[in-house]
Amino acid sequence: MTSYYKVQDFSNFGKPAPKMKKPGRLFSLVIVVLGLGIVLTLLNIYELHKMRETGNLQQVIQPQVEGRAEKYAVHTPIVWVEGKKLESGYLKHVFAVFDRIGYALGNGDSNWDVLWSHEYPFESLAKKMATLKPHQKVNHFPGSGFITNKVSLAVSDNAFIPRAFKIPSEKDKFFQYAEEHPHTLWVQKRNSHRGIRIKHVQELDLSDAGSFVQVFVDRPFLIDGRKFDIGVYTTLTSIDPLRVYILESEALFRFCSHDYYPFDAQDINKYVVGDDYTPVWEIPSLKKLYRDLNFNFKETFNAYLETKGHNSRKLWADISSAIKTVYLQKEAALISATSKYSSSRNFFEMVRFDFALDEDLNVYLMEVNMSPNLSSGHFRENTRMYEQVVFNLLSLVLVTRPASKDFIQSSEDEANMVVSDKDITVFPEWCLSPSCLHNCEKEMCKLCSPCVSLSMKKTLKLAYLEHTNKRNCGRVLPKRMSEEFALEWTPTNNDPDFQSLNHKNKLMYMWFIGKCRQNAYWC
Repeated sequence: MTSYYKVQDFSNFGKPAPKMKKPGRLFSLVIVVLGLGIVLTLLNIYELHKMRETGNLQQVIQPQVEGRAEKYAVHTPIVWVEGKKLESGYLKHVFAVFDRIGYALGNGDSNWDVLWSHEYPFESLAKKMATLKPHQKVNHFPGSGFITNKVSLAVSDNAFIPRAFKIPSEKDKFFQYAEEHPHTLWVQKRNSHRGIRIKHVQELDLSDAGSFVQVFVDRPFLIDGRKFDIGVYTTLTSIDPLRVYILESEALFRFCSHDYYPFDAQDINKYVVGDDYTPVWEIPSLKKLYRDLNFNFKETFNAYLETKGHNSRKLWADISSAIKTVYLQKEAALISATSKYSSSRNFFEMVRFDFALDEDLNVYLMEVNMSPNLSSGHFRENTRMYEQVVFNLLSLVLVTRPASKDFIQSSEDEANMVVSDKDITVFPEWCLSPSCLHNCEKEMCKLCSPCVSLSMKKTLKLAYLEHTNKRNCGRVLPKRMSEEFALEWTPTNNDPDFQSLNHKNKLMYMWFIGKCRQNAYWC
């Protein structure tokens, strides 16, 4: 084994040691910089130590409180999209919007935040629906079929719906009406919406159980000779109390593929809007407004009406009234269906109300579509509208809000940052009066802070957040009002809209009046 030894060099033994070289200027500069760095580091450590002692370290690092670092660290919200043949792409715009607002894709086994189901989920996913967590949102309401079912809707007592009769149970009423209106044309429909054709009384199949016959709206309002319908995207966010919104910035306009005149009942493309409808940009009188002047569908239509001397504001007010009437009529059925679940706050639903117009611009509600088409497969140009529909909806129902989870489950400080009890307090002049200071019985006192239950406070806070996140949506229920109306209103006024409401709807209506008094933004 070889050993290695260090050999000493004695050749310079006894000679004077060589002089050391002075450090260069660069070396001196490095030493100075290092020294300054050490001093600054020590100062930072000292400052951080002081801030820790005074409780201000959170402001430097991140807005978290002790024990909640995991919550703030990363919470990627999860959407579960449920539907048949999703690979065909008919929900691609739904996927796209959820992706853009930061959602990850999950499934029924995930700890999901939002379920977007194309089908009605309360039968096929009954077990999941029975065990919903407080933060989970579902895009349907139990019992919404009372609104979207064509038979149920058509036979409602609603001035905006063409007269209809259920077959065969209302056959006698139908014959009486037909005798009194001998020149009326009819259509016979089922929930499938297929096979619609104009018929005379003698051509109707009055033994077809599950169908209904309905007055055909003749003399329609035409643009460039074409009949059309108007689709209005409508969202129910709450029942008991009711809160309903419509997308005000845009609507769907679908034109029949054939001219209405000369009329031929055998040519259904003259009066029935099919899947291959004619879009706005192919209608000559609308093309310039839409293409060259760059208006959207709704504003293109409004501008056309105004150039013809028609009042577009009245038309949209009538549409809102029709929608409001439907929800008020069906509310009891919705409350009953939802009572089987622990909370109605888990649910929201967007549907499309389809309207027709006669030549006098009277509005007729034809049907309400659950899970309306959001696919641009036929018309790529509809992408903008469909994605705006979804984005405005998700903002309205508070699932685009960057909070840790549900504000109701948050810490007190976090919840108050978003909306506090003080933000929902209204009617100071009433609440200070002797009538309300020690009494909650009078209607005018019901919204004074000592009289409001915890459950109602949650309801009011959700209404507050919806209003501040509604983007291009407008409130239909509770009805909107002028600031002058709100300032003069009292519960004892002769207000038929108020008197016809149930208790919780009255409180919701009053609350918006109180907020409108504070700021016209809420009117």
